[in-house]
Amino acid sequence: MEYRQLGASGLHVPVLSFGTATFGGGNDFFKAWGNTQLNEAKQLINLCLDAGVNFFDTANVYSHGVSEEILGQALEGLRNKVLISTKATFPMGSGPNDFGSSRFHLLEQAEASLRRLKTDHIDIYHLHGFDGNTPVEETLKALDDLITSGKVRYIACSNFSGWHLMKSLSVSERYGWARYIAHQAYYSLLDREFEWELMPLGIDQNVSTIVWSPLASGQLGGKFRRGQPIPQDNRRSQGGSHGPETNMERLYTIVDALDEVAEETGKSVAQVALNWVLQRPTVANIIIGARNEEQLKQNLAAVGWNLSIEQIKKLDAASETPAVYPYWHQRQNTKLNPLPNFYK
Repeated sequence: MEYRQLGASGLHVPVLSFGTATFGGGNDFFKAWGNTQLNEAKQLINLCLDAGVNFFDTANVYSHGVSEEILGQALEGLRNKVLISTKATFPMGSGPNDFGSSRFHLLEQAEASLRRLKTDHIDIYHLHGFDGNTPVEETLKALDDLITSGKVRYIACSNFSGWHLMKSLSVSERYGWARYIAHQAYYSLLDREFEWELMPLGIDQNVSTIVWSPLASGQLGGKFRRGQPIPQDNRRSQGGSHGPETNMERLYTIVDALDEVAEETGKSVAQVALNWVLQRPTVANIIIGARNEEQLKQNLAAVGWNLSIEQIKKLDAASETPAVYPYWHQRQNTKLNPLPNFYK
């Protein structure tokens, strides 16, 4: 297993982490992701550890805390061998202070996550989204206090826009507080908008990317194919996906290119799609999920080899996303705004 340094920190993480949103199946949305209970969770975790994947990602909202509870139970006796990432910000109740990134909510939720995970510290604590109602200074001071107390080792953010992240980094620098070392973001061959601003920002500010949904809610897993019925046994069809409606012709064009590269490499479509993400600038880790052991074994085989430059260019061309303003204008002036070099 390859390890990469996470942003402007000394922490090294495996290039794959295991996402536990499938643990618990606590409501209709998360049941569409999976319904993994404790015994199966232990089996999946052991498979990960055997493959060198010692990084596990969860969140307080996953099945309203049940995912954290199952992960905590499954990791009993293993805590000193693993890294745990969890998140806060999204609603955990109906009260006026049961959501957001206020000091009140973050400190309360960190303590609750620690109890559910049966641990005394969280290795990477993410804001699950940006809270435009709370001053950035209040949020970052609360996170810095969690680090000072030893309850959190590192902080990261998720689903921020460029100005959200840049303002946060600036405030951390101004006051000497802990800064975000990573941004957990949605990125795949199907959805490449991350490249417009967030990727260049990550390069410039040394903020690594942890990628969620690298298979675009399973649409790049090999089951969606031109001329065939849309499968119903996947997250998107069962109501557990994110993002806008998929342009199916675009999806099929990408899958056609994935098929060609899969045949050339002897790998599966999903493995090729995951490997493509791992070779992008700023990407330190991608979160893989699995409903069962076979899915997990397939995803684990996405590492230990690399696509060729020619194969990456073929996939780039098939998945190119027309840029919106001002990015199309900036790309016409590459001497002033050089693009990331994907082929170093």
